[in-house]
Parts: sequence; structure tokens; C-alpha cells
Amino acid sequence: MDTKTVTLSEAAAKRIAAIIAAEDGKKALRVAVEGGGCSGFSYKFDLAEDPEADDVVITRGDAKVLIDEISLVYMAGSEIDFVDNLLGQSFQIQNPNAVASCGCGTSFSI
Repeated sequence: MDTKTVTLSEAAAKRIAAIIAAEDGKKALRVAVEGGGCSGFSYKFDLAEDPEADDVVITRGDAKVLIDEISLVYMAGSEIDFVDNLLGQSFQIQNPNAVASCGCGTSFSI
């Protein structure tokens, strides 16, 4: 599986590195695609200690992201970004495969 299909923005890499540094024993941010959400699929974010056997590891600087191979299929070509604006702070995924998404930005359809 090509790990270059998902990228991290500089803002996301900095935020992930800061979160990991502050959490004892956690070494990476796990991103997964799950069924559900208002548009059909949703993103799930968790902290992880080590990669699973089927994880693809994406790094930028001190940031490490783990994505399982099934989720990677839905996220191919995406960029993970971190946004800090008047609405709050959040990770957002710019997914070229999504044909529709909900207002909260965590749900999408293909």
C-alpha cells in the first residue's frame, strides 16, 4: 500500500507531535474510517502506543499517524489538517473521494 496517498499538513504534524509528547506511552495518532455518521462514514481519532500488523505509518517531523489498510482505501489522496478558528480546534481531513460531507466535517459519503 502506498503510504504517500495520505499526507499531513504542517499544522497537523505540529499538533500531533505536541499531543503525543504530552501523553505518556502514546506514540501516534490513529485515524480510522468507520461506518455511521450523518453522511455514511465517519473518521475516528485515537492515540496509540504501537502500530498494529495492518497499519500504514505516516510521519512528518515528530508526528506519526497510523491508518489501517481498510481505512486507507477510503482515505487515498487525503490530507489531514489541523484547524484553529473561531469555531474551535479540530483535525479535518480533506478527502478527494468524498462526494458529500456533513457540516461537522467528521462524516462523509463516497
